Amino acid sequence: MISDTTNDLKAVFRILDANLNRLREALRVIEEYFRFMIAGETVAVQLKHMRHSLEEIEAGLGAARLLAARDTQTDPFANVNRPEELNRTTARQIVVANLKRGQEAARVIEEYSKITDAAPVSERAKTIRFTLYALEKERGESL
Repeated sequence: MISDTTNDLKAVFRILDANLNRLREALRVIEEYFRFMIAGETVAVQLKHMRHSLEEIEAGLGAARLLAARDTQTDPFANVNRPEELNRTTARQIVVANLKRGQEAARVIEEYSKITDAAPVSERAKTIRFTLYALEKERGESL
């Protein structure tokens, strides 16, 4: 558990909450791609199970703590879009961006959960991250 101030702990849970949301959203975008565009039922089901497994991570961290730390009103990036986000023209660009987004979010969860009282969450996030790396490599040609 972090030994700094209460504000530091709240900031850590805010980081974890934001990245759980980011990971959940990325997994859903990727899942829909495989479900509807590739007709890859096996991969889509795997992604759905992975997305639902985030509930375990959320429970391990404490859903109430995560929600209490959420503050979208003061998030400096809440209304910021990078130009490339607005210029995606293919489904492939969307799915690749979301694979990267999911990998990054899983890494953040992996790291920051280590300093909470829910350190076992770190291993689950690492598993998700490496599963996304493998999916990107295995399916790279078909994306």
